[in-house]
Amino acid sequence: MNVALWIVQVLLALAFAGAGFDQAFNYDDAQRRLPWVGALARGAALTLGLLEIAAAVALVVPAATNTVPSLTVLAAAALAVLMAVAVVFHSRRHEVAQLGFSAFFGVAAAAVLVGRVVVAPF
Repeated sequence: MNVALWIVQVLLALAFAGAGFDQAFNYDDAQRRLPWVGALARGAALTLGLLEIAAAVALVVPAATNTVPSLTVLAAAALAVLMAVAVVFHSRRHEVAQLGFSAFFGVAAAAVLVGRVVVAPF
């Protein structure tokens, strides 16, 4: 189970780092590809993107280096909450595809949270 959790953690980190980078540093391009980004002010997108990048790093680095591995659990919890908020955001905008992505990543983050607290803690 530990290996499966590591795989999910790394994949989540890659996904959130990429999405966060787009929101934070490629706002105009992201806005063209993803209409919901345009609903965010540039400053909000920058903040959200930077937080996603920080959470992506925290999903892997603290546990991999055995330096405050509880930050990995905190990052998983934060991303699960963020994706719950994203589900509400996208459902209000009737963005079914984005709603599905948000739900999927939220469930994955929640699985890491539960896995690292209950099933295979550090």
